[in-house]
Amino acid sequence: MVKKDTIDETVMILKLLGDKTRVTMLKLLQLKDCCVCEFVEIFDMSQPAISQHVRRLKDANLVNERRSGQWIIYSLNQENEYYTLLCDVLDHVPSQQDKLDWLEQQGLTIICE
Repeated sequence: MVKKDTIDETVMILKLLGDKTRVTMLKLLQLKDCCVCEFVEIFDMSQPAISQHVRRLKDANLVNERRSGQWIIYSLNQENEYYTLLCDVLDHVPSQQDKLDWLEQQGLTIICE
């Protein structure tokens, strides 16, 4: 029998994945670690709006953050107990490589290394 807490947590993750912007962010993070400013350009949204989406993903422990100079870089949290579920869902999401290609063509990719 599955614990109620586990079902509630799974439902919470699935609700987070019910948002097009967050699913797209996670799909992008499958391809490349990203900074909020890159998401701002890709989604053509304000920094506060993007930060709210990222905060929700961080609160669910789906993404990690690390500082690199002045940038905070986000990546998928492969240690999260729902990582396999996340990858299973993202396997059904179309590639978002075109968005990363566009970002690079515009010279907007953050190079932190």
